[in-house]
Amino acid sequence: MTASIQKHLLGMTPDELRNVATSLGMPAFAGGQLATWLYRRQVGDIDDMTNLSKQNRQKLKDAGFSVGCSGPIETKQSVDGTVKYLFPVGGDTDVRQFVETVFIPDEDRATVCVSCQVGCKMNCLFCHTGKQGFHGNLSTTDILNQIYSLPERDRITNVVFMGQGEPMDNFDAVMRATEVLTAEWGYAWSPKRITVSSVGHRTNLKRFIEESQCHVAISLHAPTHELRARLMPAEKAMPIADIVELLRHYDFSHQRRLSFEYIVFSGLNDTVAHARQLLQLLKGLDCRINLIRFHKTPAVDLPPTNEDNLQAFCRYLTQHGIFTTIRASRGQDIYAACGLLSTAKKEGEIDSRQ
Repeated sequence: MTASIQKHLLGMTPDELRNVATSLGMPAFAGGQLATWLYRRQVGDIDDMTNLSKQNRQKLKDAGFSVGCSGPIETKQSVDGTVKYLFPVGGDTDVRQFVETVFIPDEDRATVCVSCQVGCKMNCLFCHTGKQGFHGNLSTTDILNQIYSLPERDRITNVVFMGQGEPMDNFDAVMRATEVLTAEWGYAWSPKRITVSSVGHRTNLKRFIEESQCHVAISLHAPTHELRARLMPAEKAMPIADIVELLRHYDFSHQRRLSFEYIVFSGLNDTVAHARQLLQLLKGLDCRINLIRFHKTPAVDLPPTNEDNLQAFCRYLTQHGIFTTIRASRGQDIYAACGLLSTAKKEGEIDSRQ
């Protein structure tokens, strides 16, 4: 899959929108009007941009431009309120692809988890998305559309780039998406509302830390090189020790947060010995650890830890100086694991219906 070749306005900056306007013989200030309609009004169609003349709206359409938004084609709602959506991506490509977006309400917060790739190159042992193979990067439009066209978009308080794909492997599109979300001309959100994850793509992670103020989450899942390499093939090229050393050069002691994601498996990474190794690895870093329960998924032969071990592991880390939480399991009745819904759709196991 390649990025969409359609001329989508969603994701463009004001300068780019002004260039579009002037190239079509429209006044330059129309670029600012376009930005307002896209990012403040969030309209679905060029014809909804009513302070542009009908003639100028027609110019945009005749030139092949569209907003670039499209709603989800599949919805799965959990008993706990979590909703998983399936969005089509790929624009004009012959092969239709799908990505997942998850809306997670929690009292006065509502988080949306977005995807950045179709499939994933990282092929982590525990992740169903990696078993799809890699089929391409999402465009900025495709990433933003998961927020723009979400039925609950007005309720969103936080965005996490923890869906399908490795964000640092699609650096430019992810950075542009976060720019739109945080820029004064865009959504004007605080970057503290956004968390971007990575397995540890060193070069692009360094750029991200230096060019963005969004929170950083590292997919850790094991405290040693040997164990992590068993779970995550990317460890061979991107050793966690190198990533931690990189992180030590930056200040995470203020509002910006550094967290490590750690899926807990029985006997594999959940013992006191593993906890001690974690403490040694992360010693001196201002960070937190999010422990994640593993729920069995097809073709993944890994044992979930039991609740007693999980709680003991959490207590040990907290008592020894690292703020540690256990992430609540959500949406287990709706193809919860990342990649399951899109795989089912592609294989024809579910219908195309809202």
